[in-house]
Amino acid sequence: MIFGKIDYINLLPFHLFLKKSSLTNSLKKSCEYKKSYPSNINKQFKKRKIDGAFISSIESRNRKTLPLGIIAKKHVTSVLVKKNTASSNDPHSATSNVLAKVLKVEGRVYIGDNALKLYLEDSKNYIDLAKEWNNKYMLPFVFAILSVNKHLKIYQKLSDNFKNNHIKIPQYILKKYAHERNIPPKEILKYLSLISYKIGVKERRGLNLFLKKAKFSAINTNRIKITKEKIDVSS
Repeated sequence: MIFGKIDYINLLPFHLFLKKSSLTNSLKKSCEYKKSYPSNINKQFKKRKIDGAFISSIESRNRKTLPLGIIAKKHVTSVLVKKNTASSNDPHSATSNVLAKVLKVEGRVYIGDNALKLYLEDSKNYIDLAKEWNNKYMLPFVFAILSVNKHLKIYQKLSDNFKNNHIKIPQYILKKYAHERNIPPKEILKYLSLISYKIGVKERRGLNLFLKKAKFSAINTNRIKITKEKIDVSS
């Protein structure tokens, strides 16, 4: 069983749960981790090189998904746009790049633990995209969703068990992440309190609304490109 691992702080509780899960020892040993960043995990999942992963919500259409994701209840502090900068994508991202376009927020996009560190250092220079979304639509934002290519029943069981468990992070692991990411332990815990994982009715509404608006935004962008091409040809 090959699971695509995104080694960001926001998935630390799930990875700890996975290690302590009720899977048999033989199955645990066969469970390989393919560690990478979101946009690459999306590609690996699409090529079916991994069996399951939290893939970017923008890539979740027509996929087998489970009601488990990476969700910002209101603000998130790890998906940002830097003010007064030229618009540019984060190469590690998929959903957040599209979200910035949907919200019409201009500037450079940053995601993940690096974004969290930037926010803690100088929050006034950044726009929190989850907060912008919540202010506009009063819905949580689903950044990623657990999706499955193989072993659906196993992942269903894992998903259900994770939702019913409170995962406590051991101090030694917390200190390890704090040292590696150069983020204080108390800030890691504060950040994790902003994240939820269960996709319920509100979360599903937020996800569907985003996918609808992303599709509309893409159509309009393509129309603009076509119009420009026609102008260039005629000139």
